Amino acid sequence: MGGQHASWCRGAAWGRPAEAGSPQQSLATAAADVVVLALPEDHRPIAEAALEHGAHVVSLSDDVADVRALLALDAEARERHRSVVVGAGFSPGLTCVLARHAAGGLDAVEEIHVAKSGTGGPACARLHHASLRGPGIDWRDGAWLQRRGGSGRELTWFPDPVSAQDCYRAAVPEALLLVPAFPGVRRVTARVARLGAARVEVRGRRASAQEVHVLGVVDRPAVAAGAVAAIAAGWAVEGRLARHGAAGLAELVAEPVDLLRDLASRGVKAAAFEGAGG
Repeated sequence: MGGQHASWCRGAAWGRPAEAGSPQQSLATAAADVVVLALPEDHRPIAEAALEHGAHVVSLSDDVADVRALLALDAEARERHRSVVVGAGFSPGLTCVLARHAAGGLDAVEEIHVAKSGTGGPACARLHHASLRGPGIDWRDGAWLQRRGGSGRELTWFPDPVSAQDCYRAAVPEALLLVPAFPGVRRVTARVARLGAARVEVRGRRASAQEVHVLGVVDRPAVAAGAVAAIAAGWAVEGRLARHGAAGLAELVAEPVDLLRDLASRGVKAAAFEGAGG
């Protein structure tokens, strides 16, 4: 987040930024295959205009209201055979891919817990601080729960050099994107640290045994978010996403290893937690 315009790419080639005037007006004259939204907020009107002009949409927003509004475009995007990639940044975004990857070795996913630390830019930082004052969104046993922002302090281990950070409930949209991607999941939570890193813990069963898979990443959030959005845009144009419609990357990426490999080629590398610490 934190950009001030929408960017376009045709196929694999990145094009020019928006011209003067509203992004919707620019869309009327741009032969865009995909529109990447890096505005601080209010992505839905531009996403609707992009769909009307036959473009895929990739949104980096981590605002709860934005995410809900974009997910509501699912039917329209499916009807137009286009993809709206929702929350295609650091977290949500890369965390959704890590959740999909961590779940790959399980027969059933029961719990997903996401934590993140760091911000990507001034607009992202403002939203981060505001999120600690808003209600957290948890999923527990088939029901949505709202928890007071800033509560629920939990010491969470991230990859070095970030290491352990106190994380708190906050108004972040991870659960809204992960619950639809993992039918039957019992619990989904998300917390943020006050102080870049992200961690995803997936709990479930393999045969009769309980397993916990933990993945993490340390990088500058703005750099990682840009890489995720760029790859998502390319995949949308190339038809590599799992389906059309509006959803998060945990739902739209069938082969997370391929996306993580693309990220690694851009210097954004995930790591698995092993041994003590958790």
